[in-house]
Amino acid sequence: MKKLFTLFLLGAFTLAVVACDNKSEKEEAKDQIEESTEEVKDAVEDAGDEIEDAAEEVKEGTEEAVEEGTEEVEEATEEVKEEVEG
Repeated sequence: MKKLFTLFLLGAFTLAVVACDNKSEKEEAKDQIEESTEEVKDAVEDAGDEIEDAAEEVKEGTEEAVEEGTEEVEEATEEVKEEVEG
């Protein structure tokens, strides 16, 4: 009788351990949603970084164009001034 009871307890314990290891469909879905959410978050952060980099490049390009344009206007003004004076 003790052997039967011991075997029963051992079987019940084994079944409980195996059952706890198996995730339910809800738990698996929750894990997949969390993983997908993390991937979307990372993608959004990466996109934000790329936009920031592109904006910085546009800013630098605009500053260079303004400087070049200012220099050209100054040179043209100087040429006109020289022609008018003489």
